[in-house]
Amino acid sequence: MSNSEIIKIKNIEKSFVIHHEKRDSVFEYLLSFFNSKKYSEILLVLDNISFSIEKGEMFGIVGLNGSGKSTLLKIMAKIYSPDKGEITTNGRVTPFLELGTGFNGALTARDNVILYSTILGLDKKTIVKKIEKIFKFAELENYADIKIKNFSTGMVARLAFSTAMEVDPDILLVDEVLSVGDISFQEKSFKAFMDFKRQGKTIVFVTHSLQQVKDHCDRALWIHKGKIQAIGDAREVAETYEKFVAEKN
Repeated sequence: MSNSEIIKIKNIEKSFVIHHEKRDSVFEYLLSFFNSKKYSEILLVLDNISFSIEKGEMFGIVGLNGSGKSTLLKIMAKIYSPDKGEITTNGRVTPFLELGTGFNGALTARDNVILYSTILGLDKKTIVKKIEKIFKFAELENYADIKIKNFSTGMVARLAFSTAMEVDPDILLVDEVLSVGDISFQEKSFKAFMDFKRQGKTIVFVTHSLQQVKDHCDRALWIHKGKIQAIGDAREVAETYEKFVAEKN
């Protein structure tokens, strides 16, 4: 891994077992031995993926639904382990993936922010200093002492997003979270990401917005059915993928 590389992925493979039919009883399980029907199969989601990302890059990942984009991001975040291959990261990673996972509906928004911040690695002293800023960015200043179970899905996502933004990572992993909230909040969120980029942070960005990839990413990767189809200049990759989608439709 060179000094300029912040993420290096080498020969990554990842598969999942897909179950087609649930067997609820011992009888059904025994019956399956005499039934030629296949109850499960191995789905290869990522197939021999290798690439690296440079420090300070905004790196886009594009592809159709089910192509393996989110699985790849979760491997980078150490949520999934690859079946084969190696991944090396050089720096602190903050994933913006399934926002709000782990929030407790019985606790207030304030308590959830403290809990979520702790999980993300902030110490209590830092959290106390940042908590008002978190609620202000989420536009939820008047909801701090209301239980999360009374929040809409969008409010929960905004609060989780705002909390995660207060971590000081070297690498941001982003999976379509810029669709959180209304248009003005989305614009504010994207501006925050661009501020991170100006600070020299590395952003890995999964999106269906090819215009964002063209306008803001340095390089991009197109993945299809678990295989890399193209990698390089963001605009060129986006236009190649765009042409593929147009021909497919």
